[in-house]
Amino acid sequence: MIAERLKKTLAKHISDYLSLYTFVTGLLLMGIVFGAIVVNCLSYESKSDLLHYLQQFFGELAKSQIADPRALFKESLFHDMQFLVLIWVLGLSVIGLPLIFLLIFVKGMFLGFTVGFLVSQMGTKGLMAVLVSIFPQNLLSIPNYLFLTVLSVAFSLKMIRQLLMKTRKQPMLPQFINYGIVLASATLIAAAASGYEAYISPALIRLFIS
Repeated sequence: MIAERLKKTLAKHISDYLSLYTFVTGLLLMGIVFGAIVVNCLSYESKSDLLHYLQQFFGELAKSQIADPRALFKESLFHDMQFLVLIWVLGLSVIGLPLIFLLIFVKGMFLGFTVGFLVSQMGTKGLMAVLVSIFPQNLLSIPNYLFLTVLSVAFSLKMIRQLLMKTRKQPMLPQFINYGIVLASATLIAAAASGYEAYISPALIRLFIS
């Protein structure tokens, strides 16, 4: 019963915001493609330096010399929360829309660059590293970013309509509370993704290295 209700709610949510999801997903994909292209524009020296740092990281990971998983979890969650809170705050402002779109594009660019660099420099091994260290947590992170971005844009557009409407305006407090619940939900999903990155991903990479 609960699962059926959640399914209907999710279907209605996607139906209501389908155009926004399409646009934001397109921006993210454009960022991923652009990030992958940037890899090919790097000089040989830059690629060599990055590869050297990457090999050092894998070496330290194989010897279990990286930071404690709890510290990794806190750091990962902190970085994710910076991004999510910034998008959420921009949704509170009328002029934040362009910056929200820019942020989701940049997020895609970083992801595309990381994946593109690993695959281009390490071939099949790089692809395996992506599959065990990047792909799983992004199955949670990317939908989470899209979810918060879409609702932040929708909230910002609603504020603009409220300012421009000459008819009776809806009270903003209940809408603001619902918007806060959206951030809390996104935080829980980010914590799950950070937990994978801190506790499970290093162990899988260590197996991959061996």
